[in-house]
Amino acid sequence: MSLTPTTDRTFVDDVLMTTTPVLVEFTADWCPPCTMIAPVLERIAREQAGRLRVVSLDVDTNPETTRAYGVLGMPTMSLFVRGRVVAQVTGARPQAQLMKEFEPHLGARV
Repeated sequence: MSLTPTTDRTFVDDVLMTTTPVLVEFTADWCPPCTMIAPVLERIAREQAGRLRVVSLDVDTNPETTRAYGVLGMPTMSLFVRGRVVAQVTGARPQAQLMKEFEPHLGARV
């Protein structure tokens, strides 16, 4: 399983207009920590399905969105709730540490 990609063109519909919280991974093919965290994010996507959507945005091919959110380091994981960034983590982290940051902003489990 790989994360659902989003782009500069689809970001508004994929992330900002959805009622489900969305975790966006700002990533790049050349980024070793991005490769390391991919399985963690895929596991989060599976375990939190229905409660959280996880997407990826390639910073090299989508500079507008990357610039708009001031992303300078990869991977950066930004949690969007109702179109706003409510939490952000830069750098590869264990799943438990990521969820500790994001859990307070998620709705009840389904």
